[in-house]
Amino acid sequence: MLKKERLRYICDKVNSKGIITVNEIIQALNVSDMTIRRDLDELEKAGKLLRIHGGAQSLTYSLDHELSHLEKSTVQVNEKQTIALYASSLIQDGETIYLGPGTTIQILATLLRDRDIRVITNSYHVFEILMFSNLTKVILIGGEYRNQTGTFVGPIANHDLSVLKFSKAFISCNGIFNDAVTTYSPDEGEVQKIALNNARNKYLLADNKKFSREDFYTYYNLHDFDQVITDEHISNDVLQHYEQYTEIIIGH
Repeated sequence: MLKKERLRYICDKVNSKGIITVNEIIQALNVSDMTIRRDLDELEKAGKLLRIHGGAQSLTYSLDHELSHLEKSTVQVNEKQTIALYASSLIQDGETIYLGPGTTIQILATLLRDRDIRVITNSYHVFEILMFSNLTKVILIGGEYRNQTGTFVGPIANHDLSVLKFSKAFISCNGIFNDAVTTYSPDEGEVQKIALNNARNKYLLADNKKFSREDFYTYYNLHDFDQVITDEHISNDVLQHYEQYTEIIIGH
């Protein structure tokens, strides 16, 4: 099979399935692991798909199917770590902060263990990371549990957050399209919106693949954030476009 035909096959397959593994492609095309990985890297650079651990994902997959917590944890791991490291430098001892759901926020939480701060969260995964800290105070907001992302949402969560104030809020998203910050679940979006409105400083943690993508529900405007923290792999064109809405910081 010619390379052009191979690339077309991979694009067609990932767009029809949403997610495809390297092993699936190897078995279907009878080519080497190294060849397929080079093909996937080339297609990602061309903006045709998103590379994930062990395979590839359609760029529009999250619009039709919400990624699980495990699936999200395999994507852009190094980029998320640099973003979280920069975000941790913004937090001062004695502060009360809000941490939303998301795998980037979880990495941030691991960097805050035993810091002299108070953390409010509706993410059970964040709570698990901080619950045994000897110094960090952590409060888990209750409500209806969403197993897909490990978060508490709904009227109870909304009410409890509405009476709390934070010096800083750190949240993530599924996509940023122009001034719209989007997620899959309206319930999760509403919780994030309340927390952001009650924070003096608002930070969006988003790796480069979140830009120029949109999901189902718009819950906040980009221009209302103090900063968006991303990674060094964001392209100059994308960076220049989104700097018209807010300040973009490259984590390192």
